[in-house]
Amino acid sequence: MAYDAVKMKDWQIAEAAEANMPTPDEWREKLNLEKDEVIPFGRICRLDFIKILERLKDKPDGKYIEVTAVTPTPLGEGKSTTSCGLIEGLGKRGQNVGGCLRQPSGGPTMNIKGTAAGGGNALLIPLTEFSMGLTGDINDITNAHNLAMVALAARMQHERNYDDEQLARLTKMRRLDIHPNRVEMGWVMDFCAQSLRHIIIGIGGRMDGYMMQSKFGITVSSELMAILSIARDLADLRARLDNITVAFDKKGNPVTTGDLEVGGAMAAWMRNTINPTLCSTVEYQPVMVHAGPFANIAVGQSSIIADRIGLKMFDYHVTESGFGADIGFEKFWNVKCRLSGLKPHVSVLTTTIRALKMHGGGPKVVAGLPLPDAYTKEDLSLLEKGIPNMVHHINIISTSGIKPVVCINCFHTDTKDEIAMVRRAAEAAGARCAVSTHWANGGDGALELADAVKDACEEVNDFKCLYPMEMKLRERVDTIARVVYAADGVAWSPEAEVKAKMLESDSQYDDYATMMVKTHLSLTHDPTLKGVPKGWSLPIRDVLIYSGAKFLCPCAGTISLMPGTSSSPAFRKVDVDVKTGKVTGLF
Repeated sequence: MAYDAVKMKDWQIAEAAEANMPTPDEWREKLNLEKDEVIPFGRICRLDFIKILERLKDKPDGKYIEVTAVTPTPLGEGKSTTSCGLIEGLGKRGQNVGGCLRQPSGGPTMNIKGTAAGGGNALLIPLTEFSMGLTGDINDITNAHNLAMVALAARMQHERNYDDEQLARLTKMRRLDIHPNRVEMGWVMDFCAQSLRHIIIGIGGRMDGYMMQSKFGITVSSELMAILSIARDLADLRARLDNITVAFDKKGNPVTTGDLEVGGAMAAWMRNTINPTLCSTVEYQPVMVHAGPFANIAVGQSSIIADRIGLKMFDYHVTESGFGADIGFEKFWNVKCRLSGLKPHVSVLTTTIRALKMHGGGPKVVAGLPLPDAYTKEDLSLLEKGIPNMVHHINIISTSGIKPVVCINCFHTDTKDEIAMVRRAAEAAGARCAVSTHWANGGDGALELADAVKDACEEVNDFKCLYPMEMKLRERVDTIARVVYAADGVAWSPEAEVKAKMLESDSQYDDYATMMVKTHLSLTHDPTLKGVPKGWSLPIRDVLIYSGAKFLCPCAGTISLMPGTSSSPAFRKVDVDVKTGKVTGLF
């Protein structure tokens, strides 16, 4: 039975559904798991991935389904909602289905975007736990990351205060000679706090630390979160945590977490994050939650570990990539799948008429403000002008060798003629197309989508990466810019080009993934440019080095690792019922 999504808020639907949510013991029985494979944690549980994979190692993998989107409005176009709705629709068709979503950051949850738990009748539960820390992975990553900064700042202080003999005798440490102006790492917290983007630490006397400029990022932008997303197991995680570059010494050599002898303690903080957490749709299909890196400044994927488990446990496993296909799918395609060795059967392109109207020149969409009338009333001319953005994203996915399924994520204001126009354009571009009303109707509203995805999974594809690993960094970036973003080429700043040449000449970086850093609000580097802009070049101003994750991150435009809190943040609506202790106001 679907809830009245128009009259009920998401937290109210969640509260009603959670009354019958399976317990950890019931999940164990429902999913045919062994007792020691389920780790209870209140109303939810973790899954012991090592034990599950060992027991199911000879079982054939299920169908691998990725969900992405067109270039979104600032409101998002419902990838998580579509993921949950698709899982519910396949469940209604009697399929053994599950999935994995990213863990939401406290920044967007308490700001303008909400919890990323889906919505309406395509919602993830338990909503409060999902939205506010879950089983503590983000807190553990925050502690592990900041411990590296504690080690760095303390080391710099001690090296300043002691000569070489004293340093060796009192601290049993060798001098690293860290350059105070070449500290790469900063601190993290999981809120949007623009006032912490640029700070000075160590103010006071010699015993109060080393005074220098520093910075904060949001936890989900931490390299540690990216490492959790791509690690294959605990041994891989532990090895990567020793190789993170935190600074450079005065000769230009990298100083790593291994040099600071802090990688082991960081791994100890993160030891429990390796196991995915099991949650549920409101129709009680299983959905794992694991890792939560942003997509515009990180890899934007849930974990390889969760996908490996899901493909063994389920006949259909659904995973979501962050933002549009130009960012999330590109990184799924060329980074995640390359590292995991897994091959997707289909990609679902979440599309809204709202977003296409925006790309056709519609009024500015501002989170927290009512939508202009152009988005809630029929306007076929505006829609037709915006459809090329969808077609471009279809072509991105098709270039990988996959025939995508376009999901029209319907709003009640969408008209029949608008829906028909989008369907015609999607099919003309070579995609399957399905209309879905999962937000309003849950699994019953996603049956057409479920059937289209099932059919697509039976079609043989020719999935292959866009470029070989042997390709040099600047050529990779040029290929991505031209093929994925529709740019005319790349404009490197002098500093970025020097850095790129240095990285290309050093063989240790040959197997590093290329992780583009770009706005999610446009195919270009400029968030104000909508549709499919022509006649532009992609500016690269820097290349970040994530040596633990083994990422080289070319930065297009100005992207901050610490978002800001808006003038009308979501935390103003969040509260607690003092009689029951239940959280209200989450969306």
